[in-house]
Amino acid sequence: MNRSDHRLAGDRTGVWLVGARGNVATMSIVGARAIAAGKTDTTGMVTKREPVSSLDLPPIEGLVFGGHDIDPESLVTQAELQCDRNDVPDETTLAAVRDDLAAIDDRIEVGTAVNCGAAVTEESERIDDSLAIRDVIEQIRDDYETFRNHHGIDRLVVVNVASTEPEPTEPERYDDRDGLERAIDENDRELPASVLYAYAAIDSGHPFVNFTPSTANAVGGIRDLAATESVPHMGRDAKTGETLVKSALAPMFAGRNLQVLSWEGHNILGNKDGLVLEDDANAAGKLASKGDVLDSILPEIGHNRVRIDYTPSLADWKTAWDYIHFEGFLETEMTMQFTWEGSDSALAAPLVLDLVRLIAHADRYGDGGLQPQLASFFKAPIGVDDHDFSRQLDLLYDYARQDR
Repeated sequence: MNRSDHRLAGDRTGVWLVGARGNVATMSIVGARAIAAGKTDTTGMVTKREPVSSLDLPPIEGLVFGGHDIDPESLVTQAELQCDRNDVPDETTLAAVRDDLAAIDDRIEVGTAVNCGAAVTEESERIDDSLAIRDVIEQIRDDYETFRNHHGIDRLVVVNVASTEPEPTEPERYDDRDGLERAIDENDRELPASVLYAYAAIDSGHPFVNFTPSTANAVGGIRDLAATESVPHMGRDAKTGETLVKSALAPMFAGRNLQVLSWEGHNILGNKDGLVLEDDANAAGKLASKGDVLDSILPEIGHNRVRIDYTPSLADWKTAWDYIHFEGFLETEMTMQFTWEGSDSALAAPLVLDLVRLIAHADRYGDGGLQPQLASFFKAPIGVDDHDFSRQLDLLYDYARQDR
C-alpha cells in the first residue's frame, strides 16, 4: 500500500478512555490540551522522534476526548488534586487547560464495574449491576456511537486506562469467538469489565489499546474477533518505569554471558493504582507481567521476584529499587543496584498519546488484528515473545520505514 495516497492528518480522531477520570487519563488529556495551547512540548513522545514521526499520524491538537468512568469526581478536580499533591501539572499549565477539562468531563459516561474488584468503592457510579452482560455491552457500544456521531468523529480509538482488575478464574472458556459469544449470551458474570469494553469496541470496528494488566483483549475470543473483523488492537500493561529499565538492562547480562543469580525488585507508589494493587487478586496480573520480562530474557535466572507496596504519602510518585546479584568470570559474585523515581502519570501519558496515534494509523491503512510493532510499549505484548527493548524498538522502526 502506498501510504502517500492517504492523509490521516485530515481525519477527526476521537479518543475514548476507559477510566477517563483516573490519573493516567487525566494527565494524558492535560498533556494533549497543553500541547495544543502551546504550554508544553512533546518530550517523552516516541511519535515525535524519527523515524516514527515521518508516519502520517493524527495531530495531537485535533484529538477529541471522551470516556467511561465509575469515579464521580470531575476531571478538573482530579487535575487540581494532582497539581496540589504532585505539582504535575503545574498551576500555569492547569490554568491553560481548565476550560478544556470541564468540557471534556461532560463527555464522560458512567461505566460498568463488572469484576473490577478493589477498584470499586462505595462512591462509585456504575451501569446497573442487574443488567444482563449483553445489555451492558450494548450500552457501552451506544456510548461509543453517540460520542462519535455528536462530535463528527471519523475514527474512534478506545484505550483502557482503568485500574487493574482481578484475572478471570477460567480464562480458557473465552479462548475462541464462539466461547466468548456463548459466555456473553449466557450472562456469564465472570467476564471482567475490560473484556466487555474491548468486545464493544472491536465488534463496532473501533481500534482498541489495553494500557493495563487487565484481561481485555488478551483472551482468544477477542483476538479472533479482531482478526476476523480486521480491527487493530494491542496490549498489555504499559511499560513505563522499572520494567522499561529491566527490558533494556537484562539483555546486557545475557549478551555478556553473565549469570544473574537473583534480581529483586521492590516498587512503592501512592496513587489509586497503588491502593488497588494492595488487593492480591488485582495485583496478580501486574506482578506476572513485570516478572515475565526477566524470565524471557534470562531463562536461567536463579531468583526473580517483584513486590508492589502502597505508600500513601507518595501520591502519584513511584520509586523502584532493584538489586541484581550476578556471577562473572572465575565464579566472581558481583552486584548492581538502581533506583527509579518518577511521576507515574507523567511517564504514562505520552505513551497513551503515542499509542492512539499509531493505532489510528494502522486502522487508516488497513493493518488489522494484533499490532506487533507496538510491542515496545508493553510489559506483556500480546503475540510478541521477545522482551528485549532494543529489538522491540526495531519492530516499530521497521514498520515506520515501510513505504515512506
